[in-house]
Amino acid sequence: MKPIQVGLLGIGTVGSGTYNVLTRNQQEIRRRAGRGIEIAMVADLDTARAKSLVGEGVEVVADARAVIANPAIDIVVELIGGYGIAKALVLEAIAAGKHVVTANKALLAVHGTEIFEAARAKGVMVGFEAAVAGGIPIIKALREGLTANRIEWIAGIINGTTNFILSEMRSKGLDFATVLAEAQRLGYAEADPTFDIEGVDAAHKATLMSAIAFGVPVQFDKAHVEGITKLQAADIRYAEQLGYRIKLLGIARRQEGGIELRVHPTLVPAKRLIANVEGAMNAVVVQGDAVGTTLYYGKGAGSEPTASAVVADLVDITRLHTADPDHRVPHLAFQPDALADTPILPIEQVRTSFYLRLVVADEAGVLSRITTILADLGISIDAVLQRESAEGEQQTDLIILTHETIEGRMRDALAKMQALPTVLAPIVSLRKEELA
Repeated sequence: MKPIQVGLLGIGTVGSGTYNVLTRNQQEIRRRAGRGIEIAMVADLDTARAKSLVGEGVEVVADARAVIANPAIDIVVELIGGYGIAKALVLEAIAAGKHVVTANKALLAVHGTEIFEAARAKGVMVGFEAAVAGGIPIIKALREGLTANRIEWIAGIINGTTNFILSEMRSKGLDFATVLAEAQRLGYAEADPTFDIEGVDAAHKATLMSAIAFGVPVQFDKAHVEGITKLQAADIRYAEQLGYRIKLLGIARRQEGGIELRVHPTLVPAKRLIANVEGAMNAVVVQGDAVGTTLYYGKGAGSEPTASAVVADLVDITRLHTADPDHRVPHLAFQPDALADTPILPIEQVRTSFYLRLVVADEAGVLSRITTILADLGISIDAVLQRESAEGEQQTDLIILTHETIEGRMRDALAKMQALPTVLAPIVSLRKEELA
């Protein structure tokens, strides 16, 4: 059979990796897909650089729309990124009857509902394995491998930059700013790392996983998002003393009244496998009612790890290229007319445990006043750690771990504790998850 013809929009880190993997493994891929898959056309503003990365038989153009307009192109791979021109090009490719593969988690988390509906109406596929956790096939696992299960919850380290920073802070005892600068020097963090360190990138990915796990539309605007910029080395040290590690987690959980969708620094018991995922690696834990707990681990970014996911989507589309659209795996795992309108819970209604660090005056009665506030609001204490003051010090750190409580109730308690004259600095509050 004639090879499937692919057009690349952008040949940066992932695009060049995709070309290299397809070229190097062409024979293996043909055996799996049933026919060849060839990159026939590449669009990139830097045409000279693009030509240096591909073979002579590949047409290189500056205009991405020339790829979409080419009737010989069967699949368009969008690797530009962002919400702007990428959205327009993806929708134009779909309108032209092209299948689409993308690594653009931001685009799908914000505009996925519109894009998937356009693809369904046109009878084409959108592959997005590379959009979440790089080379880890978590989308395929959720959409196909765990189909028999009622997914209860997902918790993932899905941003390598922040995991690298937290790993370095823990192992070297350094503060956030110092490690961020080192991450940028080593290439783990962008010059503008805002999307990573503020949790936005992880929230894009968690949004996509929650939609597939629970059969709801993508709803990034409903996610609760916190980053790691306010974390201090002291909090990581205290967590360690209490038997926990701090990780930036994307969490999606099914509750009776709705779905939790949140990203924030989280204390995880050090004995959990996910707590021991270090450096820039990613990991996702999925809890299903039939299978129990499963863990997916690997490289969440990089040229060829991400290209691995892009090529896997190309193979899937090639296999199903001529199939009846109604017999293909739905984009969000559930049939489009069976998506639920289950609400995303406001963070105030989420129930979780907490870590609190208070800087308090080193005098009698301080702990009693704080525990009284917690007790009056029905918040029970799991553990207390008080740093012994050095000679001459008039203040100390007080660490409290709580049992589960409603977020809104904890916010009331924090406001009352912060108002105490013996609390000398802003209270640090982090959530704690047992993940069991």
